[in-house]
Amino acid sequence: MTERPTISRVTSPATVVPAASAALLRDRPAGLEVLLLRRSATASFAPGAWVFPGGRVDAGDLDGPVDAGLDASAELAAARRAAVRETAEEAGLTIAGAQLMPLACWCPPAAAARRFLTWILLGPAPDQDVVVDGGEITDHRWMRPADALAARDQGEVELLPPTWVMLWTLALHPGVASALAAARDAAPELFETQIGRTPGGLVAIWHGDAQYGDPAADARDDARHRLWMLDTGWRYERST
Repeated sequence: MTERPTISRVTSPATVVPAASAALLRDRPAGLEVLLLRRSATASFAPGAWVFPGGRVDAGDLDGPVDAGLDASAELAAARRAAVRETAEEAGLTIAGAQLMPLACWCPPAAAARRFLTWILLGPAPDQDVVVDGGEITDHRWMRPADALAARDQGEVELLPPTWVMLWTLALHPGVASALAAARDAAPELFETQIGRTPGGLVAIWHGDAQYGDPAADARDDARHRLWMLDTGWRYERST
């Protein structure tokens, strides 16, 4: 596509809140499946969306005071504890934090009303029944990543851009072992989102895109790293 989206940039972003989500995987004859939970239609954040289990990092997830500041290892440790706790609260599953591997860290646009700096952690699903809390979470599905993406375009499920991109990434793997090995061998990727408007919808833009403001990418006008969120469907575009 050749459209140049109109990008909104804010110089004074709102404070971000640390959060974590657990993308839990299992193998089935038809391929890899991931657990998605449906948020209540009355939830204060992302009502009705299908998400990975997760939520904000609480004071109890930290090793020290909330305002003490965290280095990278402490931040990730807190994210693991938050993901374990939230998964138990929302889905009734007991998971091991040590088995969760960082896949990506997501930061929403500076103009977003609520900004959660969210670690996406990847791990094997336990052999347990999912029991949703019935309050913040109202339903669950085990879905192949590609099927979840197709269901979004068919209007069956609502996905947030980070969930969509992570599902797209997981759809590249035939099974749990492959997905976990890829996460183990690669550094987690930071997605700091910019949102643009384009005819027929919106576009989310990230590092490496020619319009992102990355000097290394500006030399290539055709460099792309974006998610087209159009009325006709969503499409991820990334230069190799």
